[in-house]
Amino acid sequence: MAILNADGKGKNFPDEFITRRIRALRGPINLTTYLSLGCTNCPDVVQALNLMVVLNPQIRHEAVDGAVNEEEVNRMKVQAVPTVFADGEQIHVGRGNIGDLLEKLEVRYGASVSESFETKEYDVLVAGGGPAGAAAAIYSARKGLRVAVVAERIGGQVNETMGIENLISVPRTTGKELAQDLKSHLAAYHIDILENRRIEKAEVVGEMKVLSVKGGESYKAPVLIIATGANWRKLNVPGEEKYIGHGVAFCPHCDGPFYKGKEVAVIGGGNSGVEAAIDLAGICSKVTVFEFMETLKADTVLQEKVRSLPNVDIFTHTQTVEVLGDGDKVVGMIKKDRSSDKEEIFALDGIFVQIGLTANSALFKDLVETNRMGEILTDKNGRTSVKGIYAAGDVTDISYKQVIIAMGEGAKTALAAFEDRMRGEVG
Repeated sequence: MAILNADGKGKNFPDEFITRRIRALRGPINLTTYLSLGCTNCPDVVQALNLMVVLNPQIRHEAVDGAVNEEEVNRMKVQAVPTVFADGEQIHVGRGNIGDLLEKLEVRYGASVSESFETKEYDVLVAGGGPAGAAAAIYSARKGLRVAVVAERIGGQVNETMGIENLISVPRTTGKELAQDLKSHLAAYHIDILENRRIEKAEVVGEMKVLSVKGGESYKAPVLIIATGANWRKLNVPGEEKYIGHGVAFCPHCDGPFYKGKEVAVIGGGNSGVEAAIDLAGICSKVTVFEFMETLKADTVLQEKVRSLPNVDIFTHTQTVEVLGDGDKVVGMIKKDRSSDKEEIFALDGIFVQIGLTANSALFKDLVETNRMGEILTDKNGRTSVKGIYAAGDVTDISYKQVIIAMGEGAKTALAAFEDRMRGEVG
């Protein structure tokens, strides 16, 4: 792929704005990526860095197969793939895209003075490229409006989902396949797909909503639809990041069926954790709930239900210390009894982290009303507390965080925004 794209015309090349940022990187930059041929995240990272080499002659990139070069891997103390070193210093581990890697290189090496860009104007700006954002953009474009999607990556959190079997009419797909389908559908309309952009500032200037991104670009429109989604709260313990998608999961509805007949743990004793345990008990041979506090926090009716299940065990006052794996998948975890501080290894096949979601709303919290969890408050049609600003999907206070629901919310919000436009309530 690197050789085929060497003419600069490959289908994976970034747009002009990202290309300029890559060319502005100050060199020389010598990159080394340690990879495994069985790694699902390695190709994205390796290809992103290969593309940078083609665009900037000051960059060199070497890819090292860890299985073949075991002595070097041990010397560099590499314990996960992909791992990227820049002139001998580790700068990246795990999944990543060209936007993530570019930002890290800009921080380390700097860039030539960036040129100024004229603010681009649209009828509708969509912040976020996940299911809700894609649906909002498509429904808006179908009304003949000038639409731009500003996102770090199309698909958003969907990209991290291994299997999806509850998207009605699609019996089975993967997160990456769905993300590509969303991108293809967006491309079928006159929508500007502004990918690999990290929004740094959101503001209201008169009737215009303005988004500014890292690198100097900015965009404005009378209508802003916020669909930046949410991220699962993580345990932030060793091994967790490495095994996401390979034994560490966050959605029992999406990933539970892949653990049929296996032993799993649920981390978290609130409503979401206990509900997950109840759901998984019908699929898995054994479910163990670990709660950090002294008692479960779930509603009484849920606690009664989960305690009635014969294949569910519950441990309270227990801390997850480390996720253990064999290099390919999770094989267990280290747990600590907080009363005695005693640690022990607990063998299992999968870990479902259920300690809540964090809405990606930080950039907008000074613009629109949010609840105590940071979710953007909306009416039944996606309108926020500010005229001309709408929100859809997991970033909002909707009850259920599911792909199919996010799509519907995105479509509904776009229709509400168009209705307000026709009434003359927004520009």
